[in-house]
Amino acid sequence: MIKIIRAVTLCALALCLCASSLFAQQLRGVTPEDYFAFEFIADPNLAPDGKLVAYVVTKVDRNQNRRNSSIWMVATDGSRAPWQFTTSPQSANSPRWSPDGKWLAFLSSRPAAESAPTPAAGGSTAAEPARNQVYLLSMNGGEAKRLTNLKNGVSTFRWSPDGTRLVVVSRVGPSDGRESRVDAKDRSDVRHYKNTSYKFNDSGWADDRRAHFWIVDVGSGNVKQITEGNDWNDSNPQWSPDGKSIAFVSNRTGKEYEENRNSDVWVIPAEGGAPVKISDHDESDGNPAWSTDGKTIAFTGELHDRDHPKIFLAPAAGGKPSSMVLKDLDLIPSNLEWSADGKSIYFETGVKGETHLLRGDLQKQTIEPVTKGARAIRNVDFNWAARRMVFTANDFKHLDDLYVADLDGGNERKLTNLNEGLWKQLQFADVERFSYKSADDWDVDGFLVKPIGWQEGKKYPVILSVHGGPAGQYGVDWYHEFQVYAAKGYAVIFTNPRGSTGYGQKFERGIVGEWGGKDYVDVMNGVDAALKKYPWLDADRMGVTGGSYGGFMTNWIVGHTNRFKAAVTLRSVVNFISDEGTRDGAYGHSPDFGGDLFERFDFFWDRSPLKYAKNVKTPTLILHSDNDFRVPLEQGEQWFRALKHFGVTTEIVMFPRENHNLTRTGEPKHLVESLNWQLYWFDKYLSGNAAAVPPDQK
Repeated sequence: MIKIIRAVTLCALALCLCASSLFAQQLRGVTPEDYFAFEFIADPNLAPDGKLVAYVVTKVDRNQNRRNSSIWMVATDGSRAPWQFTTSPQSANSPRWSPDGKWLAFLSSRPAAESAPTPAAGGSTAAEPARNQVYLLSMNGGEAKRLTNLKNGVSTFRWSPDGTRLVVVSRVGPSDGRESRVDAKDRSDVRHYKNTSYKFNDSGWADDRRAHFWIVDVGSGNVKQITEGNDWNDSNPQWSPDGKSIAFVSNRTGKEYEENRNSDVWVIPAEGGAPVKISDHDESDGNPAWSTDGKTIAFTGELHDRDHPKIFLAPAAGGKPSSMVLKDLDLIPSNLEWSADGKSIYFETGVKGETHLLRGDLQKQTIEPVTKGARAIRNVDFNWAARRMVFTANDFKHLDDLYVADLDGGNERKLTNLNEGLWKQLQFADVERFSYKSADDWDVDGFLVKPIGWQEGKKYPVILSVHGGPAGQYGVDWYHEFQVYAAKGYAVIFTNPRGSTGYGQKFERGIVGEWGGKDYVDVMNGVDAALKKYPWLDADRMGVTGGSYGGFMTNWIVGHTNRFKAAVTLRSVVNFISDEGTRDGAYGHSPDFGGDLFERFDFFWDRSPLKYAKNVKTPTLILHSDNDFRVPLEQGEQWFRALKHFGVTTEIVMFPRENHNLTRTGEPKHLVESLNWQLYWFDKYLSGNAAAVPPDQK
């Protein structure tokens, strides 16, 4: 009898193992085209009673090659599954609850309902293109009502504490008046500028419109402009607790469009009037947050150019110097939030490859983490009365989902399961963290992604990826491209060399004077450390890639070593001489290069990869965008022609209508195609597949 039971048990175990193996075989690796099925979550906003969360879900419409966003709801206690709250061909975003919880306001460019308010002076007309306006939806049901009708739309809005008004951000300028007086056929379409900042990567060519504030009466829809000026923009309005004043950020030096970074925190009466300057630094100040008693404003500020911002407190009435708090903070704080008792300030920050919520105790002057784990926490929203918070979080194997937790981070629960159906079909690569020494013997974080199907005893080709910035960080975030590489059998090395954020100011500013110097050593030390730690990596089959600064480093690497068999460079710098005069931020490399182009001309040329094009032997693919104003297309063209001139195997792919953010916010089909171009190049020159076919020939 015992033998029979044992035989049955072994048989059952064998069946389980067989089923498990079959299940694993049915899973597949991530592809570029999976992007079309991804669901992205953002901007959670807790209801006043803490029982519901409104948030934004964005999906890709592959047929129309666009993204569509809608507002969803979920109960914080998990008693009800998430449900879609808005439905419209036009996107809806920025959900914000009225203070009494009876209304949800949001932004959308949908057509106005018949009940929309009559346009005020300067209001839009039906003939003009649709722009985002504020809409209201009653929690008792019914159709959304359009509240605002501003000519140039609304980019941001906030409810007043009593729920009777909104402050909205819109744009206005001299041309708005001229357009109404001049016939369309007689209007000039030339671009005429007097300042050096006349183009911006995200928004394109500058016009004469500036961002300012309007107060909107919720009951009547009447609007009143409370800030103005043709030489500056106003942003980030924050109501005082009593609703009488608004704090905001603005560079009112009159030199904002001449590369001046001296933004300040101001306070203006909600009824309009002269603003009072609260901050007192000659560099960038921002992120204003009112204390709960309305007497103090916290903000972030830089004491010197490119310093890490510190947190300061200043009287809300102005007139007195600000004081620095949490002086030991050596990270970059954002999204400041006071605790209800006024004893602490919460903020989000990147730290050593992760992103978390931290709390600073203003009495003890100490800082402690609120969230933890190998993940990236963002979009935190607090409800002090309900004593809970919500946030989005992702990690290396998961896109963002929504979570709720107590204010101390305890009792955390997941509220959404976006992408769950797709995730069940996929097999994800693992990532491991390792450390090594920099050129200055500093500790540097490196990360290694194992290829899907990794087997003991086999050698695998490897792709080195360098992040952009250089003020950025790699880590445990979701990276679609890394999963795609791993699914194709490549290992991936990525590191955080000097210049990276999340490791303190000394580490980040260690990039000064070192583009192509110690940063290059840091990156290559990471490659050598990985090869030593993971002997299954094939040192004879290595590729390199990166975008922006990562593209610069890719170009620099192939100009200084022949260790790599293939390179893909995206939106990359090759010639700092021409880049300085054509990019959107004129002379933006001066802080890192110890002076401007005219002071250090030889240094700018010495650190330009173009100077070393004659050394390149590595087959190189160049991906660049037509409308990249951050690193103009001419940079990619120069690299392509120089490599051709020296007989290097090279191709260039130009993406129409795209800017510097192609691989983040580009048209969905272009974003996917850019990944397929990378796979094509690595397949041909790293894996040695002579039959590899480029994406535009399939």
